[in-house]
Amino acid sequence: MPTAAVDQLTSLLGDAVVTGGPELAAVREDRSGWRSPHPALAVVHAASVEDVQAVMRIASSTGTPVVPRGAGTGLAGGAISSDGSIVLDLARMDRILEISEVDQLAVVEAGVLNGDLDRAARERGLWFAPDPASRAISSIGGNIATNAGGLLCAKYGVTRESVLGLAAVLADGTLLRTGHRTVKGVTGYDLTALLTGSEGTLAIIVEATVRLLPLVVGETHTVAAAFPDVEAAGVAVGGVAGARIRPALLELIDPVGLARVTEHLGAAALVGTPLADFAPGETFLLAQCDAGDAAADAEAIAHVFEAAGGRVVRSTDAATGERLLDIRRAMHPALASRGNVLIEDVAVPRSRLPEMFRAIADIGARYEVEIPTLAHAGDGNLHPNFVFEGDEVPERIWAAADELFRTGVRLGGTLTGEHGVGLLKRRWLAEEVGDTSVELQRRIKEVFDPRGILNPGVMFDPVKP
Repeated sequence: MPTAAVDQLTSLLGDAVVTGGPELAAVREDRSGWRSPHPALAVVHAASVEDVQAVMRIASSTGTPVVPRGAGTGLAGGAISSDGSIVLDLARMDRILEISEVDQLAVVEAGVLNGDLDRAARERGLWFAPDPASRAISSIGGNIATNAGGLLCAKYGVTRESVLGLAAVLADGTLLRTGHRTVKGVTGYDLTALLTGSEGTLAIIVEATVRLLPLVVGETHTVAAAFPDVEAAGVAVGGVAGARIRPALLELIDPVGLARVTEHLGAAALVGTPLADFAPGETFLLAQCDAGDAAADAEAIAHVFEAAGGRVVRSTDAATGERLLDIRRAMHPALASRGNVLIEDVAVPRSRLPEMFRAIADIGARYEVEIPTLAHAGDGNLHPNFVFEGDEVPERIWAAADELFRTGVRLGGTLTGEHGVGLLKRRWLAEEVGDTSVELQRRIKEVFDPRGILNPGVMFDPVKP
C-alpha cells in the first residue's frame, strides 16, 4: 500500500514528488540533535492547498503516514521522517496573501518565513510580534504548529496570542477553516487555539490569519548588567517583577555560557559594556524597554539591577543598544564554534529560577558535562545547552537532560516553554500533565485523525497492542 501511495502521488503531482537523493536524508533530522532511523518513502513539495488535500486523500485511502514539515528548524524532532512515511514539505507555499492596515492583520500561507512577514508588515507601519530566534529562517506554519516563543514573549506573548484563524487540511483531505478576522470572537470551541501547538498531529496548517501590531513609537532603552553570580541576577529578575515592570525582553546568560560568549567575542567587542571588566563566575542580564514608558521603566530597572549588585550600563541610543543585544545573540555562535549544540528548553515559575540554575550546575557536575544556559528570564524559560562532538548525542548528555527535565517539572515548571514535545520529550509528557490528560488528548487526536496517519509518534508514545 505505501508503494501504491507513492505511485499515485507521482502520477498526480509529477516532479513535486521526490523518492531518492539527498532530500530523503535531509528530512531525517531537524536542529534538535535527533536523527530518525527511518528514511521517508518520498518527500512531496506542495505548492497549493489543493496539493495538500490530494496528498492527504491518497494517504488516508492507503493508510500511509504523513509528516508535515516547514523549514526544518525545529528543536524537538517533531517534523522528521517516521517509519513508512511521506514527508509533506510546505516551504513552497510562501505567499503573503493579504496585509490589512485597518484590521491590523495578515493572511499568509504556511511556508512564509516569520522574518519576511515582519518586514512586509513594517512597510505598512505594523509588525509581527512572535520572534523565535530562528525567525529569519523559520516558517509561520511551523511557528504555529509548535506555538513558538522568543525573546519578546514576556510582554507580547507566544505565537498563540497572534493567531486569529487558520485553514488546515484534515487527515482525510477535508479543508477546515477556524477562527475569525475580528478583534473578538467566542463562537463555539476554540479550534484555532487547539490546532496551535498541535505539532502536525491533528491537521496540516496551510494558511493563517495573524494579528499585527502598530509599530512601537519612541526610543527603545536598553539596560545591561554583570552580576557576581547567578543568584544575584535571580534577585534582580525578581525585583523587576516585584516592581511591576514588564520589559519587552529580559535575557540572562549564566556563568558557564558567559565565559564562552566573552571568549568568542574578544575583549575589544566588550569595551563600553558591563563585561569590559568580566570576571569568571559572573552572570549577564539584559533588559529592553519600549513604548511610551520606556525611559521610566529602564531607569527603574537600572536601580533594581544596581541594588542586586549589578555593574550596570544603560543605553538610550539604538547603536549602543544593539551592541549590548549582540552579547545575547552571540550565545549560540559561541557554543557552535566549539562543536555540535543540543539546545534544550524548560520553563519554571520565575520565582524558582535560582533553584533551577543551581540544579543545572549540580547536574552538570555529576555528569561531568558543561551546561551553558540562556534564559528568557522575563517568563522563566531556560535553554540549557549541551556541546558535543560527532554526529550522535552521547548517552550521558541524554541522561543529564532527562534529569534536567524532571527537575523542571518538580519545580512546578514544564518540559517545554516553546520548542514543543516532538519525539524528544514524549516520554515525560504524562509526568507533567497526568495520565487522565494524556488519555483525553489521545482521544482528541482520534477524532481528528482516526487512522493515526498524521505525524505518528509525535507528542505521544505509540500505543502498545
